[in-house]
Amino acid sequence: MAGSVIRGEGIGISLLSVDWDYFIFTESTYQGSYLENRRSLIDEWYRRYIVSKQAGKDICRFYKLCPEFRSFWNRIREFFRFSENVKVFVSDSHSLSYKIARESNADTVYLFDAHSDLGYGGMASLNFEVNCANWLGKLLKEKAVSRAFIAYSPYTTENPDYFKAMNHRFSIRYTDINGFKPFIDISAVHICRSGAWVPPWFDNDFMWFVNSLNLPYEKTGLTERTWDPENISLADAINYLLA
Repeated sequence: MAGSVIRGEGIGISLLSVDWDYFIFTESTYQGSYLENRRSLIDEWYRRYIVSKQAGKDICRFYKLCPEFRSFWNRIREFFRFSENVKVFVSDSHSLSYKIARESNADTVYLFDAHSDLGYGGMASLNFEVNCANWLGKLLKEKAVSRAFIAYSPYTTENPDYFKAMNHRFSIRYTDINGFKPFIDISAVHICRSGAWVPPWFDNDFMWFVNSLNLPYEKTGLTERTWDPENISLADAINYLLA
């Protein structure tokens, strides 16, 4: 529950997982589930841009990057302490957190996200292969980690009650950054762009966010995106609309 104090004592190896969409406010209707491939990461954004422009709208106005991202790591360091050998990973898909937690033998996950990633559709969703929507639920079900703390974005549309089955079965706490008591040791950090949900015109800000952590990092599966909608050709526009 947000506001309650969570202590770091007695917790083993911990993963701090941060989704870039934590900082995104949107009124967009494009909030479905997507495969994380070139089509959803790049082509689909151009298609949305073209469709919106044809309707006399500017898709860029549907999304707002909230300024809290500039002070986030300073706030994190008030409650979390990075180990001397901490490893930092940057990717597009949040499902990489599953692999990181497994390979680092993490005991606990601290998630900052607009989504819980516990799995959508009840416990049955944890029978599917690991993906960006169920990786945390899979870790808990498989007892790869013993507990998870979820700090929802202030702009989330989710409610913890959506996940009653998981909340009852696993050790899950919902909180916000003020609910932690210094200091919680972190052994690994994963920063996820979620490019299928977060538009490419924020990519430069994303890299600023990554670099402002001031720790060496490893990129894994992070597709470079160029956003230049004013100069796309007619042929490309047709292809995007048909995608």
